[in-house]
Amino acid sequence: MVLNKEGIKNIIPQREPFLMIDEVEEYVPGESAIAYKHVDENEYYFKGHFPGNPIMPGVLIVESLAQTGAVAILSMEENKGKNALFGGIDKIRFKRQVVPGDTLKLEVKIIKRKGPIGVGEAIATVDGKIAAKGELTFAVV
Repeated sequence: MVLNKEGIKNIIPQREPFLMIDEVEEYVPGESAIAYKHVDENEYYFKGHFPGNPIMPGVLIVESLAQTGAVAILSMEENKGKNALFGGIDKIRFKRQVVPGDTLKLEVKIIKRKGPIGVGEAIATVDGKIAAKGELTFAVV
């Protein structure tokens, strides 16, 4: 199942300028999602991070991963219309810089769920090389 931005907006509540994923290549409700963020030189955060040396902030890479995981969780019938909030960010490691022109591939697998709480194993890559990886804990509210 492929989703464009409008399809993504039907599942998660984030909107521009904070919608951090551009398309979803595939997703399995409650299990996993693969999405992409096309990093454009005109992104609002590049004006200050850093002038003359634009680098996508690590927290926004993590947010992109979280939104990808939210597609997997919030596409479940029982979670429609709800939100997924951070409960924790663990074992996050940044391996390379993400710069304008890069396409981030964002993959999240849900590895634990108990009631409204769960954990996703998250990995962001650029051209097959790891940019960031770790675990994201979420709470569905």
